[in-house]
Amino acid sequence: MTVHFIGAGPGAADLITLRGLRILAASKVCLYAGSLVPRELLAECPPDARLVDTAQLTLDRITDELVRAHEEGHDVARLHSGDPSVFSAVAEQMRRLDAAGVPYEVVPGVPAFAAAAAALKRELTVPTVGQTVILTRVAQQATPMPEGEDLATLGRSGALIVLHLAARYVDRVVSELTPHYGADCPAAVVAMASRPDELVLRGTLEDIADQVKAAGVVRTAVIIVGRTLGAEQFRDSHLYSAERVHRHATDCGAPS
Repeated sequence: MTVHFIGAGPGAADLITLRGLRILAASKVCLYAGSLVPRELLAECPPDARLVDTAQLTLDRITDELVRAHEEGHDVARLHSGDPSVFSAVAEQMRRLDAAGVPYEVVPGVPAFAAAAAALKRELTVPTVGQTVILTRVAQQATPMPEGEDLATLGRSGALIVLHLAARYVDRVVSELTPHYGADCPAAVVAMASRPDELVLRGTLEDIADQVKAAGVVRTAVIIVGRTLGAEQFRDSHLYSAERVHRHATDCGAPS
């Protein structure tokens, strides 16, 4: 049997992929992050499915549940918020399953930064303005950042930066990025992206921290900083240009 690590999306229940929903409906065991995964998704599980909220479980207990289900011959839907490829704590679970000889697969989901961009109605990469997106977080006492990945270093690139798990440290974000981006650089914070209680804050590095604190945002939010957020004057991409001579179906969606 297989453990399926499924990206459940940023919050809205209907942002899970069709593949993820199909696997969820066929799995007799479902482990989910209770504080982050929408409860409506659990209604898609089989009526007799074993449902395990992992919010208060240690890694050892989560691994035990996955191995136990495998030994009992059950497929497991392991629901994670957003997309498993970033800030999901999936890597250590897969390492444990490798050691236990338990097969698994990963089903991608809609990441929080994509839902935030949708809420802002912004493309994060704009021709001639910015073509690079950095996904990162800030150092915390429990989990330090690797050398060279601090905000002061990353900020030297001038690329658009998306910060997860950083809302409560917004003052530090502003102080470390302002020297590189300028106080007038567009900044935004999206909390609870795609959910009914979604909150969108727009401003600059000069005022975004005050907005975040006034709104009481401390978790389940992403901070986005970069010039593409405010870009209005930029050239059209080459993809759909009338000057483009050679067009092929395989070119659709090619980079600008």
